[in-house]
Amino acid sequence: MADADVATKAPESDAQEDVIPGDTPAQTGPTMGEHCTSDRPTPAGLASKGELRKLGGVDVYLAKPDLYPTNPSKLLLLLSSGTGIKSTNNQIQADRFAEEGFVTVMPDLFDGNPAPNASVVPEAETGTSFLDRVKLKAAELAKSFVIDEWLARHTEEKVMPILEKVIDACKGEFADAVGNGGGIYAVGYCFGGRYVLLLASEHSEAQTGWSGSRKPADEEAGEGAGPAKKSPYIKAGALAHATLVSPDDFQGLKVPVSLVCVESDPMFPDDVRETGEDIMSKDNVEHEVQVYPGVPHGFAVIGDYEDANIKDAQATAFEQMLRWVKEH
Repeated sequence: MADADVATKAPESDAQEDVIPGDTPAQTGPTMGEHCTSDRPTPAGLASKGELRKLGGVDVYLAKPDLYPTNPSKLLLLLSSGTGIKSTNNQIQADRFAEEGFVTVMPDLFDGNPAPNASVVPEAETGTSFLDRVKLKAAELAKSFVIDEWLARHTEEKVMPILEKVIDACKGEFADAVGNGGGIYAVGYCFGGRYVLLLASEHSEAQTGWSGSRKPADEEAGEGAGPAKKSPYIKAGALAHATLVSPDDFQGLKVPVSLVCVESDPMFPDDVRETGEDIMSKDNVEHEVQVYPGVPHGFAVIGDYEDANIKDAQATAFEQMLRWVKEH
């Protein structure tokens, strides 16, 4: 496939230098790939229609149905990949949900610091010298380290308070849409996918690092005393090719969720997905999981592909996610 994913890894010794106090160290497994940190070309003839503004003190991209508020609408959060709210493709994605009757709010999960651009490192051609291959490998490792360093700054401890501010503001400014839908809906892509699971869960405020792994309670520090559980923030959610997900993220799910997955995706390994399915089934959580073969990680986000199969899968994934939030 022309657009191969690049799994990023951080040597543990290097990652330790970039850990923020109170956060967990970086993991050494797959984290985020090329499609999470850079956009595909925007399809010809498409442009965003919404607006960038503040909501609850947070920068958001807001897309509203043409006839809102005359016609009743529902409230949807769109949680983006690392490219953030200023990505034209992400904005067009939000617009598409608005066209289907959702007041769509895409919050800046990264507080003005989207992922560093991770442009594709060209593959070495036949006959490339050993020195050139070494240079290419060095560039790839440098890119991976920059992404890991960025991830260490955007942990659950940083992102969840942003989402809480936006949710509270939505309940005020868009109370009609929240009420009409009987709650708030959410869709998420790549980085944002994991946060759909967190918003859909009843769980205590456990600290985590950017790897998604929950930190064990520190009994000596007084942790682990059993803080009160929080109810889910959303009514239903859908996520596509999520990253940084651990099996723990499926614990405590209380609302229906739909998963768009990529076959043999190193960013969302099969064993994590299968464990998640087992947990959801055991806990009687309404869910669906669709695995798409022959597509790259990130395929469900608006973007131009030459491969007709990927284009078709992108349209199918959107319909899957749209149908789920409409039916719930």
